[in-house]
Amino acid sequence: MLELLPIFAVALLFWLLIIRPASRRQKELSRMQGSLTVGDEVMLTSGILGTVQEITDDHVAVLVADGVAIRVIRGAIGSIIERAPIEDENDSIDGGAGDGPEAV
Repeated sequence: MLELLPIFAVALLFWLLIIRPASRRQKELSRMQGSLTVGDEVMLTSGILGTVQEITDDHVAVLVADGVAIRVIRGAIGSIIERAPIEDENDSIDGGAGDGPEAV
């Protein structure tokens, strides 16, 4: 029994470092692909950026340019691109006064 301990330890280490994180990433990706809504900015697994225009059961129409939409399977959606908040000019750090460094 004691000679089998290293084999069990290697199997446990393999599961903790490789199998478990991969299954977590797969579950998160499936959850993200299931939560797509029209208007989301997405990046396909091929690197193409676009906006979700239409969603059917297993396909998504992604608008990649003005008037150009491609139809892909949900699995081709790699990530949802988070939009950065737009800063108002009045909310800037220096209050919008001046374009460069102030003279001292």
